[in-house]
Amino acid sequence: MADADDVRRLALSLPHVEEIDSDGFDFRVGNRGFVWSYPERAPGKPRVIRTDIAVLFVGDEAEKQALLLGEPRLFFTTPGYDGLPLVMLRLPEVTVDRLTELVTDAWRMRAPQDLADSL
Repeated sequence: MADADDVRRLALSLPHVEEIDSDGFDFRVGNRGFVWSYPERAPGKPRVIRTDIAVLFVGDEAEKQALLLGEPRLFFTTPGYDGLPLVMLRLPEVTVDRLTELVTDAWRMRAPQDLADSL
């Protein structure tokens, strides 16, 4: 089981990561987001920042669909993310080892190429 503290620790352990001030967590590399807390929007209600759910950059639609279909207990999406290479990850359902892999992969896809190649 992972939580927001694990996301923060893992993200900040990667080179050149910047944490953006937010109500949850929001991490960028090279000015590009790679993992942040889910801003849940329910019709007619104010937005709620969910720190038990991470939004992860996954690269492309094929990877997104593979994660959604292969591990539906961990990953989901919403209509607001249709067409975007992003998935939502239920942190209480994921191991820290798997989270490490996911956060590192998201960082690699968003980092400048020379930086990504150095890791």
